[in-house]
Amino acid sequence: MNGFPGLRRGLITLVTITLVGLPGTAGAVQPARTAAPDQRQAVQHSDTAPQLQRRLDAAHQAGMPGIQAAFRRGERSRAAAAGVADTRTERPLRAGFHHRVGSVTKTFVATAVLQQVEAGRVELDAPVGRYLPRLVPGERGRRITVRMLLNHTSGIADYADVLFASTTRGSLADLDENRFRHHSPAELVATGLDQPATNAPGASWSYSNTNYVIAGELLREVTGQSPRHYVTREIIHPLGLRNTYFPGSTPFVLGPHSKAYEALYQLPERRGEYSVYDMSWARSAGALISTPAELNRFYRALFRGKLLSEDGLAEMRRTVPVPGSTGMRYGLGLMRFDAGSCGTLWGHEGKVWGMSTLSLHSTDGSRQLSYGMNLTDYQRLDESGSPIPHPIDRRIQELQNDVLCGAGGSGSGPSRTPERHADRGLALVGTP
Repeated sequence: MNGFPGLRRGLITLVTITLVGLPGTAGAVQPARTAAPDQRQAVQHSDTAPQLQRRLDAAHQAGMPGIQAAFRRGERSRAAAAGVADTRTERPLRAGFHHRVGSVTKTFVATAVLQQVEAGRVELDAPVGRYLPRLVPGERGRRITVRMLLNHTSGIADYADVLFASTTRGSLADLDENRFRHHSPAELVATGLDQPATNAPGASWSYSNTNYVIAGELLREVTGQSPRHYVTREIIHPLGLRNTYFPGSTPFVLGPHSKAYEALYQLPERRGEYSVYDMSWARSAGALISTPAELNRFYRALFRGKLLSEDGLAEMRRTVPVPGSTGMRYGLGLMRFDAGSCGTLWGHEGKVWGMSTLSLHSTDGSRQLSYGMNLTDYQRLDESGSPIPHPIDRRIQELQNDVLCGAGGSGSGPSRTPERHADRGLALVGTP
């Protein structure tokens, strides 16, 4: 192997369709208490329901310990799961288990910032230094705009490269060291700003969690509330998302959930398990917990004008190219995928250590698929350090084809190959 180059941050690229105290700890926004849902719970039956369960079972049989998903077509919807939540006890994973959704958080935060744009408190093309001169000082504060934060063209480096540097050596050491470490927003932002810029402001797209920690602090400045409380009050509660929440100061997931297994490309001698983790490292860039069904409900509301005006949604959908990708562009907290016969799909990926998520939706929200898995970076690397496709990857592609495109696993829907990155970002699969 020729070294272990740095992981790309936070991006499942799909191209052709294609990271917490005890429950009740102060500082945690409490979710509604729910009983563990049934593994094959159906909201409404549809012709796609058997395909969904069959494809989830296939992903489990290919090596994924546990996977859950929810789809919607029109008014027909279903949630299902396959496999186990705990590989030691073989406790089953059930549909609706709470799941760390990582960078899907960014769509929630971008929506909140755009609400403040519509309220006249923020200007998208104003320099961020106007609002946060101490956090982003000097020339950068004068040149980087709010829009550049939200579409990842600011050029500010990702602090996660520093926090989790051991992963570039195939080691879980930094993941273990940071498990119970508290990180302040100022510390995270300073770490990102201290690294060399990835590009001149506005010149190119470069994914960085630092951008969205700054966006969260912008919300704090203009609303007088923490980003966690603002998003909860203005987005999560109005939509009735009873199992979607920020964990606050607790390292625990507060509802029924699975373990979170990080394989790190099979390089360490053991897998890490990170379901208990202080998510202050991710904050407004990736700390949210939710379920696949509730992600579908959020995106459906967003695309149907319940959270933003038509103009606000149009701004969100103004995209920039993602270097090296074919068929993917990035808007304001939104990924756009040109999916061939499936049409244009919108949504976001997410990954924290051991849990990955993908949420995909048609433009009007009438076709939706969100799913979460409890093993990350499961591929092996070739001699150049690139992931080798795993049988799980093909099974996930077939899941997307069947549910979103009705292609029976053989159409021109999702096309996915492994990609290395983290959310700290995302390490699912995709083609950048």
